[in-house]
Amino acid sequence: MSSSLYGGAPGRRVTVRDLAAAKERGEKWPMLTAYDAMTARVFDEAGIPVLLVGDSAAMVVYGYDSTLPVSVDDLLPLTAAVVRGSSRALVVADLPFGSYQASPAQALESAARFMKEAGAHAVKLEGGRRVLPQVEALVSAGVPVMAHLGLTPQSVNAFGGYRVQGRGQAGDELMADAKDLQQAGAFAVVLECVPADLAERVTTSLSIPTVGIGAGAGTDAQVLVWQDLMGLTPNPAKFVRAYSDLRTEMDRAVRAFAAEVTSGAFPAPEHAYS
Repeated sequence: MSSSLYGGAPGRRVTVRDLAAAKERGEKWPMLTAYDAMTARVFDEAGIPVLLVGDSAAMVVYGYDSTLPVSVDDLLPLTAAVVRGSSRALVVADLPFGSYQASPAQALESAARFMKEAGAHAVKLEGGRRVLPQVEALVSAGVPVMAHLGLTPQSVNAFGGYRVQGRGQAGDELMADAKDLQQAGAFAVVLECVPADLAERVTTSLSIPTVGIGAGAGTDAQVLVWQDLMGLTPNPAKFVRAYSDLRTEMDRAVRAFAAEVTSGAFPAPEHAYS
C-alpha cells in the first residue's frame, strides 16, 4: 500500500497499523459514515480509508429521533453491505445502545456478530473509564476497538441534550478517559463536540489517532455523516460543512422526472424495447 493513507493505492484493506503509521507521519485523514454498498463503493474509490457504519443509521436510515432505538440486528445488514461495497477501506461497526454496556461478555458477543456475520474489521463503542473492562475484553479477544468520548449520543438523555462536553474540570476527566482507553488497547478515539483546544491537547498526548467531529482542526482525522457532507440534512449542526447541495439536486431531478411522466414525454421511444 502507498504510504499515503488517504487515496493510497488499492490492493488490500487499510488496517489499524496503517492508522498508527499515519499518526507517526503526522498525516491527517478523512473518515465517513456509510450504510449501503453503493455509497460505500463511491467513498472507497475516492480513497476514504475508514468507513463507519454508525448508529446514526437510526436517524438517517430508519427515521428515529435519536440513535437509541437502533439494534444490532438493524445494523448487521448495513455493515455487511458496506463491507461488500468496499475493497480498501477499514470498516468500523458501531455497537448500538444496549449491546455492550451490561458486561464485557455482552460486548464480546455483540462484536463477534458484527465481525462474523457482517465482516466488520473493527467496532466502536462510547464511554470512558466505565467501559474499560469491555475494551480490554474485546482487544484481548482480537477485536480492534475505536473509542468515543465527548458528546456520546447514546448518553444524550443523561447529558440533557446535545451539548458541548469537556469544558472546565470535565476536560481533565476526558483527558484521563482518553489515556485510559489507549492503555486498555483502543486503536483510536473519536472526540465529538469538545472544545478545540482540549481536542488538540488530547491528540498530542496520545500515541493513537484521534478522530474529530465538532472538535476543531487539531485532531488526526475528521469524520462526518455522509448525508451532512452532501447537504441532505436540514438544519445541520454547527460543526457540519456541506460540500454539496444534494437535497436541492434530488428535488430538481424528481420534479423533472414527474413532469415528464405526467406530460407523456417519458419514456421516449429510445427508452423502450421493440
